[in-house]
Amino acid sequence: MTLLAAAVIVHDEAADRVLLLQRGEHAKFAPGLWDLPTGKSEPGEPVTATAVRELYEETGVTVAPESLRVAHLVHGAWGVEAPNGFLVVVFATRAWTGEPHNREPRKHSRVSWTGTGVLPDAMVPSTDSALRAYLRCGPEAEVTTRGWR
Repeated sequence: MTLLAAAVIVHDEAADRVLLLQRGEHAKFAPGLWDLPTGKSEPGEPVTATAVRELYEETGVTVAPESLRVAHLVHGAWGVEAPNGFLVVVFATRAWTGEPHNREPRKHSRVSWTGTGVLPDAMVPSTDSALRAYLRCGPEAEVTTRGWR
């Protein structure tokens, strides 16, 4: 079965920055790499609800589901917790409330606003490509495939 996940690009256009988190050194997936707030869907949960829940659980930032726009799709052939593949719906929002902070210090080492012109080199490849496509084109969905022949 394909794993469904959601990621959120929180874009502060006025300050030209996005919200990123750095995965902890003991993370199951991509330890030490920078990533978008991302997480797996629960059974029976709409992917928009996954995005809202995971963003809040990881960063304390709250968004309304209606503020989310599909920015990118990532379809991977396999993953650490998804041997049969995964699909990440990457949303973007420019409206949020709350001041970001690391709510999951056992999973992440940092949560930080990062200037769009100085994105870290050490990012999770799939969300890096999704973020860069969004910054180039805006919230017009593109698809990234990983690991398919």
